[in-house]
Amino acid sequence: MACGGDKSIAFVSGNFNVVHPGHLRLLKFAAEQADVLVVGVNSDNVSGVTLPQDLRLENVRSISIVDYAVGLDVPASVFIAALKPDVVVKGKEFETRANPERKAVDSYGGQLVFSSGELRFASLSLLERDYSRADLAAIRKPLDFPERHGFDISDLKVTLAKMSGMRVLVIGDLIVDDYVTCDAIGMSQEDPTIVVTPILSKVFVGGAGGVAAHARGLGADVRYCTLVGEDEFAKFALDSLEEQGVHCDHFIDSTRPTTRKQRFRALNKTLLRVNHVRHHAASADIQRKMLTAVESALTKCDLVLFSCFNYGCLPQDLVDAITLKARAAGVMLAADSQASSQVGDVSRFKGMALITPTEREARLALNDFEIGLAAVGERLIAKARAENLVITLGAEGMLINASRDGVLRTDRLPAFNLSPKDVSGAGDSFFMSSSMALCVGADIWQGSYLGALAAALQVSRVGNSPLTATEIVAEIDESGFSHD
Repeated sequence: MACGGDKSIAFVSGNFNVVHPGHLRLLKFAAEQADVLVVGVNSDNVSGVTLPQDLRLENVRSISIVDYAVGLDVPASVFIAALKPDVVVKGKEFETRANPERKAVDSYGGQLVFSSGELRFASLSLLERDYSRADLAAIRKPLDFPERHGFDISDLKVTLAKMSGMRVLVIGDLIVDDYVTCDAIGMSQEDPTIVVTPILSKVFVGGAGGVAAHARGLGADVRYCTLVGEDEFAKFALDSLEEQGVHCDHFIDSTRPTTRKQRFRALNKTLLRVNHVRHHAASADIQRKMLTAVESALTKCDLVLFSCFNYGCLPQDLVDAITLKARAAGVMLAADSQASSQVGDVSRFKGMALITPTEREARLALNDFEIGLAAVGERLIAKARAENLVITLGAEGMLINASRDGVLRTDRLPAFNLSPKDVSGAGDSFFMSSSMALCVGADIWQGSYLGALAAALQVSRVGNSPLTATEIVAEIDESGFSHD
C-alpha cells in the first residue's frame, strides 16, 4: 500500500462487524487528524468477529472518508510498527486500559490519540446521501400541457436520443460551488449570532461550467470557453470538467480569483452564502484570445450557449462579435444571463433562439417592476428580438412565450418538483436541456417540458451534479402525473 509523498497518515483498527454511527464519529475524527486515513479490519480469528473479513472490508471501503482499508492478518501493533502512521486513533473507552499499540507508536515517535468523535457525526451518512441520492418522490409531471401542444411525454425520449453527439459550445463564467454542511449549535450568548460547526464539505463545478457538464451528461460533444484565476479552485474545476469529457479553453486572468460561492447549510437550509468574486470585465487581450478560440470551435459546432453571471467573462463587445460570427456560420444561439445578486441585462443577447431569465431578471432588463407578467414577456421578447422566451418563476413554475410570424403565443408550466432539496443549478439544467432540444428540432413546448423535467431532477438532490440522459429517460418512464 502506497499512501504517497509526505502526506501524514492516521490509522484506526477494529472488527467493524456492522458500521454504525459510533464508527462514523470515530473515523471522521481520525480523518481530521491527518491527510490520509487508513483503516485496519481485524482477521476472522479475533475475539468478537461475527462476519467474514472480506464482507467487513467491503463495508469499510464504502465509507467515503476512508482512503485505504486493509485486512489485518497480524496484530494491529505489528502493522503499526511497519506502517508508522503519524496518528493512531482509538475510542475514548480505551484510554484507561492497557494498549499494545503504545509501544509500537512510541518506537518511532508517533501519537496515540483517544477520542470517540462527536455526537453530530452520527448524521454523516445521511448528509452524504443528500448529495449522492435524488429524492424523486415529489416529482409530478403535468398531463394537460402535452395534450394542449400535441405531443406525448414518451416523445421526449426521441429528442434525448438525438442530442447524443451534438456539438455544443458553452461560453461563460466558471463558478466553484462549495457546500459546507453544518451542525446548528444555537445562539451565541455574547451577541445575537447564529453558531454552527462545520461537519461536511462538498465542492462542485457550477456556473457555465455546470451548464457544460450537464450538456456532456446528455451525450453532447462539449467545448467550454471561460476565464479562471491562478489558483487551486481553477485546477479543481478544470480537472473535474476534463474527467467528465468536457474540452476546456480556459484563459487565466491574474487580476481575479476563480469565482467561488460558499454555501453554509444546516437542517437542509442555506444559512449564508459567501461569494469570492470580482466583477470587472476581462481585458481586451483576453477577449481577443477568447474570440480566436471561439472562431476555431464554431467550425465544428451546432449550438452556442451563452451562460452569463455578469462576472466579467462576457463583455458586450465580445458577445456581439461571437454572435456575429456564429450567425455567419449558421450556428444556433441561446443565452441565460443571471442576476441573482447583481445587475444584469439578458436583453443584451440579441436574436437568440431562446433566453431564460427569472422574473426579476426579466424586469431588470426592462427596468420595470410594475407591469403585469404577460406584458413583461411581450416587451422583453421584442426588446431582445428573441424567438422564444421562458420566464422562470421558482415554485410557481414558468411562463413560456413563443414568437412566430409576429404572433406571440404564451402558456404556463407548473413546477414539477414540489419539495426541492436545493434550487442551485435548476436554471442551468433547464436552459441547457431546453436549448439542446430546440437545436435537434423540438418545438418550444416540448423543449420547455424536457427542461422542466431536467430542473425537477436537478433540485431533487443537493449540489450541482451533472444530469444524465439515463436519469431523464427513467423519470419519463416513471409514473407520477398530474393535471395543471
